[in-house]
Amino acid sequence: MRVGLEKLESHERIAVKALLDSGATGLFMDTTFAREKGFKIEKLKNPLLVRNVDGTVNVEGAITHQVECNMFFKGHIERVRMNIYNLGKTEVILGMPWLAAHNPEIDWEKEEVEMTRCSSICRKRKQEEKRKEVKKVERDENKETLKKLVSKRFWRWGKVFRKKKSERIPVQKT
Repeated sequence: MRVGLEKLESHERIAVKALLDSGATGLFMDTTFAREKGFKIEKLKNPLLVRNVDGTVNVEGAITHQVECNMFFKGHIERVRMNIYNLGKTEVILGMPWLAAHNPEIDWEKEEVEMTRCSSICRKRKQEEKRKEVKKVERDENKETLKKLVSKRFWRWGKVFRKKKSERIPVQKT
């Protein structure tokens, strides 16, 4: 499946192919991919030991770094921390924590993932994003309305012409 990743510092968005893995105990990003794409890589305070399916310690060693970024998928946005590790040809792995949090509907034949059973936390995030989007549109509309109704020489004092400010009764000075 394809997801979008956004760097926190530059807000640059990158589309990436992600692997869903119910056997993975976290979220992972490939080391080479993270460096090539310029993600800010942070050192972990305590390295995480990596074990293979058979319980043996992985020869690649411990996980020592992580990346924090925003991840987008089908109207969902969330801040995630991904452990950095050598994943070979795979760029991102979304493991059990992500699968459990979102409980996606997966059609393996069609290779489709639908986000129809998300938790209440996820729904709240979507509502917050919608509110932010509405506020942004309202601000943009207010700026356009201001420009239409108020002479250009007064634009720098635009705040006093906003609806909320204009309905406020001035403090009476005696």
